[in-house]
Amino acid sequence: MSESLIPAESLARVGEVLSGPVTVVIDRREAQRYAFAVGDENPIYFDEVAAQAGGYRTLVAPPTYVIHAVVQPKTATDLRTDGLYPDGTRVRLLVDRVMFGGEEWDFAEPVCIGDEITATTRLAALDQKQGRKGPFVLHVRETTFVNQLGDEVARSRMIGIAR
Repeated sequence: MSESLIPAESLARVGEVLSGPVTVVIDRREAQRYAFAVGDENPIYFDEVAAQAGGYRTLVAPPTYVIHAVVQPKTATDLRTDGLYPDGTRVRLLVDRVMFGGEEWDFAEPVCIGDEITATTRLAALDQKQGRKGPFVLHVRETTFVNQLGDEVARSRMIGIAR
């Protein structure tokens, strides 16, 4: 394999908290707007009777809503000239570009309206691989979502491919 694309100081950061904890209360209006936006009109998101008949305490938020809920608002003046926001959690790699490589989710418990969710993102892995076109790095950020009872309700792994 060729020279490492992962500086030692970046490899030493594996396991480090990159952002958070961020805590939010799950809001009915916003969760329902999200459900409409993603085209999921399951009655457990809109009808209290349907949610309780389904065995839930109250209305439920769509599963991936938690990632949307914890995003901290930014202003247009924060945008870079390329239209993206600066990433203050950047992990230095010896590469020219990074692209989205996928996202994996584990859902453990339903998130209900009124729940207080805390999200923390860690650098889960940096793995150099050899591909047909040369070396690349799989960069994994893992976010855990915990409710007010201390129960992990979801876990997201965002995978980046860096070359």
